[in-house]
Amino acid sequence: MDLSWLALLACPLMMLPMMLLMMKGHHSDNDHQEGGNELKGLKEQNALLREQLQQLKNKD
Repeated sequence: MDLSWLALLACPLMMLPMMLLMMKGHHSDNDHQEGGNELKGLKEQNALLREQLQQLKNKD
């Protein structure tokens, strides 16, 4: 049985799952909003830590 035609189908058949995985990998708007909220929280935490560090420096 000659199965050489399977080699010709390998490329197009593998292209479909790769395209689906790439499309699935794109972030939605909700992901960007959650990332923005996380960034805001980290900035607030950073400001608080800087303030505490400054208070410790002023104590000495």
